Amino acid sequence: MAETMLGAGGRAPAGGWRTATVREVDRPTPRTVRLRLEVPDRIDHLAGQHYVVRLTAEDGYRAQRSYSLASSPGDPLVELLVERLDDGEVSSYLADVVEPGDELEVRGPIGGWFVWEGDAPALLVGGGTGVVPFVAMARTAAELGRPELLRVAVSTRTRAELPYLAELEAAGAVVQTTREASGIRPAGRLTAADLVPLWEPGQDVYVCGSTPFAESATRVLTGLGVPESAIRVERFGPSG
Repeated sequence: MAETMLGAGGRAPAGGWRTATVREVDRPTPRTVRLRLEVPDRIDHLAGQHYVVRLTAEDGYRAQRSYSLASSPGDPLVELLVERLDDGEVSSYLADVVEPGDELEVRGPIGGWFVWEGDAPALLVGGGTGVVPFVAMARTAAELGRPELLRVAVSTRTRAELPYLAELEAAGAVVQTTREASGIRPAGRLTAADLVPLWEPGQDVYVCGSTPFAESATRVLTGLGVPESAIRVERFGPSG
């Protein structure tokens, strides 16, 4: 497969298939696994891109899924966070079977619509594991010495279920829980009142989460007067 390393102006780097070695495995929440991979001859990614992981059974059957990158471009390893789905062919294997030293077939980086290059102010609105690309963006901003470029709002069922909670809060994220009170904040969804203090004209807005979350957040943002042309949305969910 041909590979490209393209410059700015809406174009993004892209890489072909590699055999990656799993170097670290941990489980930050009960339903997620964090994988850190060594990818030989990798193409450096941009925050907001993703990788495909492909599994091949002994009978030749293949299944593959896409996972957002949590690592910054400067990280020597590629970091993926996988949410374990009960009927997920790929996620259950990655969460329950994979160990350090195993090899995985991966392709990436992929995607150019949702990337953040670290040179413009942005508002990040994430739901659940939709925060993963925002972790990559926050890490990139920190490495560039420009954390002030990003403002973050996150929705999660409970604090215990949110991966990267401490890191997101250190980056100044507003964290809203829907199934429990959080300090003096009652349980509930992100509202316009949460986002108004974070929004400034000229920001790009990134929304990532399940389809219901993405649609709800987009309605709130446009209701505040955020131009639709400024909003980039990435949805995730189980694959058929």
